[in-house]
This record gives sequence, structure tokens and C-alpha cells, in this order.
Amino acid sequence: MEVEADTAVRTAAQDAAGLVAAMPRLVLEARRIAASVYHGLHGRRRAGTGENFWQYRRFMDGEPSNRVDWRRSARDDHLYVREREWEAAHTVWIWPDLSPSMVFASPLVWETKRDRALVVAFALAELLVRGGERVGIPGVMRPSANRNIVERMAEALVHATTLPASLPPAFAPSPLAEVVLLGDLWSPTAEVTASIGALSASSAHGHVVQVCDPAEETFPFSGRIELREPETGALLTIGRAETVREEYIARVDLHRSLIRREAERHNWTFLVHRTDRPASEVLLALHARMSGGATLLPPAPTAPATEGDST
Repeated sequence: MEVEADTAVRTAAQDAAGLVAAMPRLVLEARRIAASVYHGLHGRRRAGTGENFWQYRRFMDGEPSNRVDWRRSARDDHLYVREREWEAAHTVWIWPDLSPSMVFASPLVWETKRDRALVVAFALAELLVRGGERVGIPGVMRPSANRNIVERMAEALVHATTLPASLPPAFAPSPLAEVVLLGDLWSPTAEVTASIGALSASSAHGHVVQVCDPAEETFPFSGRIELREPETGALLTIGRAETVREEYIARVDLHRSLIRREAERHNWTFLVHRTDRPASEVLLALHARMSGGATLLPPAPTAPATEGDST
């Protein structure tokens, strides 16, 4: 057990170090992609009543203490913040999955799922802030409309106590806010659907983007292979991989369809993005859905993906 714990610590440290090293490149890539699509997009700025009071919400870790409404907070055991209508209507919460399963890239691509999710998250934030929105990361960074939003997000993630997990922490977004989940969604189906249900309980609108490696989509393996579950390290050896491909595809198709059904039940949108496709493609499609428009590009290939990563 001591050896396993030590290995887990080393892996976490390596992932964090790799993230820090990759950040400058990812920030530059995100800015390049955002600039390349910006002029073809319509802004999302909406008329509002400015400083009118909207509601109280729970105080979040990382926020400055001067945002606390002490009079309201004195009524019970929780801290509250006065949220104005403009703030509620112009807030987008983006959650990039940085869990171990995202640090994977097959020989078919050059970029990990983690890096792609961050590039899309940063580029989307850049576009949203240009359009008058505020962007935050649940539990990591409070909403901001700073024009250097990409650098702020990168800094917040680098200095976070722990890297964002597969699914966001429980929190209650404003009914007028939006939530964007970017991850491979290979957690158990019940956990993913429960997270979507909890986040939509306040009537906030949301968008779920499943980021997949093409090998997870096509399962192009044959002969004897060994699969490793990146979150737990569990190993699975298959003597003839080609004989399980059909069952594998069916199971992943079911997993994906259940997530899609749950998203649509709450009026959320669901997208699949493969890392062998341009990041600008999913950025355009996602922004179109957030603006209430139709998809601007054809959807990504719908061949299923795996519940774990292969090595």
C-alpha cells in the first residue's frame, strides 16, 4: 500500500509539473484560435438592469472577504454574497477536466485530451469576455471580465491546491448563468448524469463537451493488449482485442446516449469532440449553441469511445 500511495503522489506531481510546463504554449494557442474565429462570431452581450439586486448566493472559496454580505450571513451558519442581476446574467462557469485520464494521447494525435480541453476553455473564455461576459472556474477562480482572462485562468489553475477533477464540485450557479463542462466523461455514467442533474437544479443552462482521443473512438487494437485505468491504475489484459471491439462500441454508445439524454432532459446541449479535429471546430459549434443558434459545422464522428485509456 505504501508503494501504491507513493506512486500516486509521484504521478500527481508529474501531472502538475507537466501542466505548468505546457501552460505558456496552451495560452498562446488559445489566443491564436480565439483570434482566428472572433470576427466571424456575433457577440452575446445582453441588455440588463446593471446594478439591480438579483439574489443572494453562497460565498465561494477564493473570493475576497469584502464580497460577503455580513448582515445576511448573520442569519445562519453560511456566508452569502449579494449578486446583482448583471453579474448573474453574464456569468459563464467553465470546468476543464484535468484528471489523470485526460493526460492521454494515442499515436494517432500529438495533443493530450487535457491540453485540448484547456485550449478550448481558454479560447472560449477569451471570446466570452470580449462579448461582455464574466468567466469563472468553480472552486478555483471567481468570475472575472478581465481582458487578460486567459492568463488569469492559467494562473488560477497552476496555483490551485489540487487539479480540477473529472466532474466539478457541487455548487449552485445562478438561474441566469451558464455552465460548460469539458472532459472525457469516462466516470461512471451515474456520476456524470447526477452531476448534470445537480448543476441544472437551479435552472442554469449548460453545455457538455466530451473530449475524446480517436483511439478511444475507434478501438483500433488487435492481438494481445494491456489496458490501464488511469485513475486507479487497474490493469486489464485482453488476449485478442479485435474480438471485444463490437461489445466495447456498444457499451460506450450506451454510456454516451445516457449522458446525452440527461443533458437534453435539462435543456442542456451535448457535443463530442475528437482531438484529431481542429480545436476551432468545437469552439465554433459550442459558441453557436451558447448563442442560441444552430451548429455551424457538422458534428464530430459518432463512433464510440472507451471507458478507460489504453497504454
